[in-house]
Amino acid sequence: MSIKTQIAIPSLVRVKSGALDRLGLYLERNAHRHAMVLVSRGMVPAYVDRVRESFESHGVACDDWIEVDDASFERATELFAGVRKEIKAVVGLGGGKALDVAKYVAFLARLPYYATPTSLSNDGFCSPQSSLTVRGRRKSLAAALPYAVVVDLDVCKDAPKALWLSGVGDLASKITAIRDWKLAFHAVGEPVDDFAALLSDATVYQFLGRPSIDVDGARLLSTSLMLNGVAMEICGSSRPASGGEHLISHALDALVERPRLHGLQVGVATYLTSLLQKNESERIDRLFDETGFWALVRSDPFSRDEWSKAIRMAPSIKEDFYTVLSQEGAVERAISLLDEDEKLKPCFVA
Repeated sequence: MSIKTQIAIPSLVRVKSGALDRLGLYLERNAHRHAMVLVSRGMVPAYVDRVRESFESHGVACDDWIEVDDASFERATELFAGVRKEIKAVVGLGGGKALDVAKYVAFLARLPYYATPTSLSNDGFCSPQSSLTVRGRRKSLAAALPYAVVVDLDVCKDAPKALWLSGVGDLASKITAIRDWKLAFHAVGEPVDDFAALLSDATVYQFLGRPSIDVDGARLLSTSLMLNGVAMEICGSSRPASGGEHLISHALDALVERPRLHGLQVGVATYLTSLLQKNESERIDRLFDETGFWALVRSDPFSRDEWSKAIRMAPSIKEDFYTVLSQEGAVERAISLLDEDEKLKPCFVA
């Protein structure tokens, strides 16, 4: 883990209802009057229209409105090659793929990046990495935190519930990620950045106090996910956000024909990992019951066989990344819990 003496954090943060209609104003105020916008394929047309109208009313030019459905390194570098000299900022509008590609294009071009998520399915909208495929394999590539984070609470509140619950699952994973980080310190001497760990912990418990699906809940979830991205920037590592539960999800992405939403995979893996760690399992279970996370997963169960293979693969996903899965007997214990734990059993089919 690198020790950072200077960090970059978002200069502009707007988390409020109606923020989408003010995006042009935010760009204009910061002298970013010519933008490239990368939009998720299938984006709600009304949202795109609102951004266009905001740009027009504040004198922000945009000749490049590009739909994104391919979150690949190759596509990102292709778009980077097309960035014209007059472009002053890159805007990502929508979900994960568009935001990851926009973030990486902005990073390569050394341009300010405006993250404008329309759902809160994971912490990727404000993290120092871009999740892209490289020759067909998903990788986390170094990028930079956004210059601006613009979250329209009404838009995010109205996103499909599955995306919301994916965000809940991804946020819950910070509980097990921090514990794995501390286990790594005791087992192999990996340094822990106390402030980054404290900030990451705080993001989870802030939302746990009021895990509702409404405007206030959207404000808590969005700021919690955003601050977790800042925690990663502080320590120069994914440790505040990613532990054994993420290794299982990465293995699933590599193995299965139908990967699920990142936060749904990670959420189930978080509960499983918490059992191995003997760490906050009851609190995670209660959160998943109250929000409907368990009900959603059980409505379309995972394959037990695929998860068994993923759990076996997980410890090899990252070199020198110690987690509870690195402990002797932990992998076999995790696989047995798929059948033994009353909360996990309904999440899987043979």
